[in-house]
This record gives sequence, structure tokens and C-alpha cells, in this order.
Amino acid sequence: MNEPSSMLLPVLDAALRGTLLALLALLAARLLRDRPALPAAQAAVVLCLGTCVQVIGSTPLFELMVPRVWQAPFIAIAVANVVLFWVFVQALFDDGFRFQPVHGVAYSVVLLVSGINCLAWSADAPSPLAQVSLGLQRAVPLVFAVLTVVAAARHWRDDLVEERRRVRAFIVGMGVAYTLLMLAVRLATERGRLSDTMALVDAALLLSIVAVAAWHFLRVGGSDLFPSALVTPTAASTPAAATPVAEAAAQTAPDAAEERLAQALQRVMVEERAYRSEDLSVASLATRLSVPEYRLRRLINQRLGHRNFNAYVNGFRLADARHALADPRQRALPVLTIALEAGFQSIGPFNRAFKAATGLTPTEFRRENSADS
Repeated sequence: MNEPSSMLLPVLDAALRGTLLALLALLAARLLRDRPALPAAQAAVVLCLGTCVQVIGSTPLFELMVPRVWQAPFIAIAVANVVLFWVFVQALFDDGFRFQPVHGVAYSVVLLVSGINCLAWSADAPSPLAQVSLGLQRAVPLVFAVLTVVAAARHWRDDLVEERRRVRAFIVGMGVAYTLLMLAVRLATERGRLSDTMALVDAALLLSIVAVAAWHFLRVGGSDLFPSALVTPTAASTPAAATPVAEAAAQTAPDAAEERLAQALQRVMVEERAYRSEDLSVASLATRLSVPEYRLRRLINQRLGHRNFNAYVNGFRLADARHALADPRQRALPVLTIALEAGFQSIGPFNRAFKAATGLTPTEFRRENSADS
């Protein structure tokens, strides 16, 4: 009875891993073809490649037959995948994301520490320093699991893309749960090796996560998870910025209730200047308009073409500030006062948003407009 089952496990494991590798390759190829310039797609491609290495390196036969020293690169990349997942979540849920040096440094450090640990533990007598570095390596998944959850929650309230809001909980929840589960299993086994059964479970869980993610990313008709093009601060900050979503919505027959809501939103934002409220949110604006949040999100996203509520509101605030800075009658008014009256909470975010939108600092903008008048 045991012999057939022992033969079946490797076959199932190979089938799952083969399917997983093919799916990861397909996902990476499609993203490279369709959205090669988007940071989120680039991060996803690198994560796919890292996961392929992890899938191969965690195969029971590979762990059993290949000397530990030759497993070092595979193990190091597998451990460093938690950093890639953190970067990917940031890029996916923030349309204004740009790669920073800290991302490369974090990945390189984790990769280096993990590789050194593998080489140290392949020796007959690991040094005391190896115990310390191994403890650091084991802490890496925990640290980056927390960072990933924080990154996913950061822009959740302002996210106007319904599909992306739905997929957050699954990708982040399952990804973090998988990371912590496999960490706990490996810590409970000798030298971190998985049994044949747990290796099969590992492959099945990873395949489930990748399959759901691939369905969202590759399904026919495209996906709202990614913007249609690189989002520039100027475009993201303009209230009337046209997008393919907004243009498509404008070509369809208008819904009477949606028209009334659009007019009410325009009145509240333009005439009543609701954007000047520092604590303005989707929830508070929906309450003011007496509509459910989901209807307001859908209107701003699908009709007006904005993917982030803060970017939508800041467009009005920046237009207000530009008007005030160009007004000769307000020339003596401090820039800080203008920023606060427009709805910004402090001068730092205002200066950054203004420079990104106009290419000038508020003071330079005022000086140029004063020279023209």
C-alpha cells in the first residue's frame, strides 16, 4: 500500500511544479509584451523569475541530491523573493510608484546573507557567527510580511479601482500567509528540508496563488489592475485629465442617476470647494452627496478616469493654488497660506505635488507669472 503512494507523490509534485513553471513563464512573457514600461509589470516579471528558481530549488529530489553548497544560489533567491513580493505589492497598488535604491539594497543584502548562511552551514562545523546570520535570515520573512501588509493598506482607502481593491486581500493575505506557513514548516524540520508531502503542499499552495493572480492579470479584455500607461504626476493631478476609461464611458449612453451624481459632484467640488477640507475622504464625500461609497468610487474611476482619490482631489487643490499664485492681488500672501487654503496639510507635500505637476516650485511659478503680468 505504501509503495504506490510513495511513487505517486513525486509524480504529482512534478506535475504541479511543471504547471507552475509554465504559468509563471506565460505570465512573465505576457507582461513583458503588453506592459514592459510599467514598474508594477517589471516587478511582477522579476518576481516570476525568482519564483521559478524557488520552485526548482525546493524540489525534494533537488534538495536531496544536490550538494548544499550548490543549493546556495537557489536558497538565497528563494529567501530574497519576500523582498520582491514587497516591492511588487508597492508597485501594484500605487500608480505613482518608482523604484528606489532601497529596494535594490534590501534585495542584495537578503540575497547575500542567505547565500553566506548556506555556505556556512554546508561546512562541518558552522561558526558562532553563522548562528547569528541564520537568525537574521529567519527574521527576514517576518519583517517583510509586515512591510508588505503596510504597503497594501497604505493606499487602500483612496484606491478607486474596484478590481484592484478586491484583489488586494487575496494576493497580500495569501502571499503573507504562504510565506509565514512555509517558514514555520521549514523551521520545524531538519536543516529546513521539506518532506515529500509538505513539498507537494508547498507546490499546490503556490500554484493556487499564482493561478488566481494570473487570471486577474491575463484574462481576456485586459485588467484594471494596471494603468493603461505610465502615470505621470501631471496627468494624475489634473481634474479633467482624459483616460481611455473616461473616454469609453463618455461614448456610452448616460445613466440618469449617474448624470445627477456627476453634476452634484461637480457642484460640490467646484462651487462649494469641498477639496479645501483637509480631512476630505471618499467616505465623507459620499456622505455629503448621500450616495454609497462604491457608486462614488465607480463614478470618479470609470467616468472621470481617475484611479486614486487623493490624485483626483489634489488636481483641484493645485488648480486653486496656481490661480492664487498667479493673482497679482495675492502677491503678498505667503506660499504656505495659499497651500493651506487650497487644502494641503503642510508645505512639503504641496511643494512636491506642485513641482511634479508644473515643473516649477510655487515661488518660481509666482515669479514667472508676475513677470508676465
